[in-house]
Amino acid sequence: MHRTLVSLAIAVAVLASGASASAAALATGVELLPGRFIAGEQPDGNTLVFDGADGLVVFDTGRHVAHTRQIVDYARSRGLPIVAIFNSHWHLDHVGGNALLRKMFPAARVHASGAIEDAMRGFLAGYRAQIEQVLATPDGDVAQKAALRDELALIDAGPALYPDERIVKGGMTRIAGRRVQVGLETRAVTAGDVWLFDPATHVLAAGDLVTLPAPLFDTACPARWKASLAHLDQIGFATLVPGHGAPMTRAQFATYRRAFDRLLSCADSKASKDACIDGWLHDADTLIPTGDVKLARGLLGYYLEGILRDASKTTPLCL
Repeated sequence: MHRTLVSLAIAVAVLASGASASAAALATGVELLPGRFIAGEQPDGNTLVFDGADGLVVFDTGRHVAHTRQIVDYARSRGLPIVAIFNSHWHLDHVGGNALLRKMFPAARVHASGAIEDAMRGFLAGYRAQIEQVLATPDGDVAQKAALRDELALIDAGPALYPDERIVKGGMTRIAGRRVQVGLETRAVTAGDVWLFDPATHVLAAGDLVTLPAPLFDTACPARWKASLAHLDQIGFATLVPGHGAPMTRAQFATYRRAFDRLLSCADSKASKDACIDGWLHDADTLIPTGDVKLARGLLGYYLEGILRDASKTTPLCL
């Protein structure tokens, strides 16, 4: 998750402090390494690791070194190399571990859309400038400034985060000896969002096309995101792993879609911001842990005022 404003990035992370969950086997040959929120820091997205005949396939690599080292430790515990990495999209909490994994497993190939290259020249360049402004001030929390320097280091890694194999269309393929379906959604959450479906276990890695406790609209085209959720619904998954939050059943995903659609309808109406937030919390109630309600309110309060109801923000993202 990447906030547009540095001040909000810090505020949201503080709101969402919590310990990381432990790794969990979702199905035979599929391991979930949950993302986490840490007080004073940006979050990590969820990571999935798939067994392949030739080694391991990693879907998303997190942001912080501690998260990425969990991936390395898991590979070592299995005695298997990481041979392929998929990035769902270019947000730093999903690509930040690429450089370390490449160092530890030089033969690994990164598969993703090429959208990160434009983001480095645009969105991330703007984010970098904001960070530099904050770091240039004499005051401020020491720990938060250290976290921002880590953000700069990630952005400055540049090509180390880029794909070796650029995904330009979806389809069935074999990666590391495992048959998977790769999907590409354009102009949805970002300019290029990759998902991965494993037919053998019916597990779908959705990236930030699905997030809890709320959708994250920083770089999204809301209407095309809605259409992408309809595409996901056509896949024969039994378990969907979101970019943030706990795995979902098909019934839970249906709940998420309804809540998402109603949130966009509310944003397009004259209803108050609080009414739209209350509607999301009601519609998605069974999906949101009690401890995340405050975070959801903070996120949606920002998105409704700063993005969803500002055509100057959303229209360019849909072109």
